[in-house]
Amino acid sequence: MSSAPVIRTQGLSHFFGDEASRAQVLFDLNVDIDPGSLVILTGPSGSGKTTLLTLMGAMRSVQQGQITILGKSLSGLQGAALTQMRRDIGFIFQMHNLFDSLTAMQNLIMATHMSDIPPDQARRNCQALLERLGLGHRIHHKPAALSGGQRQRVAVARALVNSPRLILADEPTAALDQKSGLEVVTMLREFAAQDGRAVVMVTHDNRIIGLADRIMNMVDGRIVSDVRVNVTVSLSLALRGIDLFARLSTAELTQVAEKMTARPFTDGEVFVRQGEDGDMFYLLQDGQAEVVIRENGQDRIAATLGPGQYFGERALITGETRNATVIGRGAGRIALLSKEEFQQALNLAPDLPEQLKRIYFGR
Repeated sequence: MSSAPVIRTQGLSHFFGDEASRAQVLFDLNVDIDPGSLVILTGPSGSGKTTLLTLMGAMRSVQQGQITILGKSLSGLQGAALTQMRRDIGFIFQMHNLFDSLTAMQNLIMATHMSDIPPDQARRNCQALLERLGLGHRIHHKPAALSGGQRQRVAVARALVNSPRLILADEPTAALDQKSGLEVVTMLREFAAQDGRAVVMVTHDNRIIGLADRIMNMVDGRIVSDVRVNVTVSLSLALRGIDLFARLSTAELTQVAEKMTARPFTDGEVFVRQGEDGDMFYLLQDGQAEVVIRENGQDRIAATLGPGQYFGERALITGETRNATVIGRGAGRIALLSKEEFQQALNLAPDLPEQLKRIYFGR
């Protein structure tokens, strides 16, 4: 399975209106949406969420910057290539946009005509999706005979029936009760986990926020926060086990974790060098690292660190230079916290910085 982003935006900006009344609605957005993720876009009305979603869906032309979807740039994409791109994307809108003259089953079958699925298999897939969404007894009803929530569930099934590689959803649970909303989002989570797909959803529905892998908050055309939920939870738990942060509350730990940058590393990567100034705190999430000290012209391995262990804090607390070199061994993941953010984290417990300084300077 490819690890390349399903969606990548680079320097993406967008404008409405002509030259005389031109207004910028998106500002220099740089976003990667990873395979296997359910991403929720939140923010006040008018913040640019739906504009971003329609750009990702090739429903608007890219004006400034770049969007790459499933490895293909949308810039200049036209004709058959643009049509094929849209076939790889499933759309769910707040308004269901069903064909009023067709039954629920027929609406889904109509969507399968764009795919290469054999008709018998397509019909079975359609029925299975409608049954999964609690509509098995309504498959032969037209939209006028369905409730608003039932029509929306048909629209969800229609978006999923061809197994597209990307789902873009705009308020898909707005017309649903809590049970139906949770069922729909659970299905979308399962969809995202299959074969490197992804789901991007605009919503104000706080009932389903907890099911997201990632929550991006937009204000005035900018992304003001971007929280990878699973990463934040795992980092918060790891921080809780570190003496430096053990006194922080859950909310404070989460605040610190959200500011950390997690990334993979490769064998032999040097994180810090002995004698250099300290500018980062490091927490190993996965893999190992060797602590190497150079004395009398010779290197010796002083320790081997594993998941959950950390380094770099002494130089940040005391102001001394690094007292060892730390090198990654094998592949793994590491989380980093800047010197400024580290100090802010310590300041959440007012007496802690002074205690730590006494400990380190007393060694």
